[in-house]
Amino acid sequence: MERLQKLIATAGYGSRRWAERLIEQGRVEVNNKTASIGDKADITDKVKIDGRTIDLSRYNEEETKVIILNKQAGVICSNKDKEGRKSAYDLLPKESRWVMVGRLDLNTSGLLLFTNNGDLANKLMHPSSEIEREYAVRVLGKVENEDLKQLTEGIDLEDGFAKFSRVTIGGGQGANRWYKVVLKEGKKREVRRLWEALGFKVSRLIRIRFGEIRLPDSLRANQYEYLKSKQVQSLLKKVNL
Repeated sequence: MERLQKLIATAGYGSRRWAERLIEQGRVEVNNKTASIGDKADITDKVKIDGRTIDLSRYNEEETKVIILNKQAGVICSNKDKEGRKSAYDLLPKESRWVMVGRLDLNTSGLLLFTNNGDLANKLMHPSSEIEREYAVRVLGKVENEDLKQLTEGIDLEDGFAKFSRVTIGGGQGANRWYKVVLKEGKKREVRRLWEALGFKVSRLIRIRFGEIRLPDSLRANQYEYLKSKQVQSLLKKVNL
């Protein structure tokens, strides 16, 4: 027997915290009885979320898997879209229920991670993990040293203080220059908003690294590959799983 939230998370339906919220809201049933926090269950029990039976047979049957996807600009990160746009989930193998590790906005391309381990996804995204994200940014406008200094010292955005851990020059000519920036948090559109706060326009944005995982040069747009076992173990160790 396992705690219900752990069973749901390990089966790949989301994080433990997400499962706990559903239980608290009375949206989870075990053997036709509304579940409470602290309840335990087994993979043979009938568990429902919002009235729909979920498949717990994957619990402990699958090893933790992580996929790296090279998302193209224009592909959405939501599972469903009223406008019928292509979703990153449409590009994944159907063998598992995948949980996304951090989103990218519509016009941002590059590295996206997915895992079948909801607990791992939750911990990787939690601010306390302080995992570095690195982006290649093409900026329109003349960037002075003072601007770079301000970006690393920090800027007050509408939802709080934000800064880059590092900014390095990446090349380019004329009005468009490339920079590589690193941050340890994931506020919505944070990279774009930091540059825009200083009056610059981001014309391209590509995530090229998440922690120790780099976007492979050989990975084509909208294609995926599985991380090697050693890389997966490194991610698990990083968040004490």
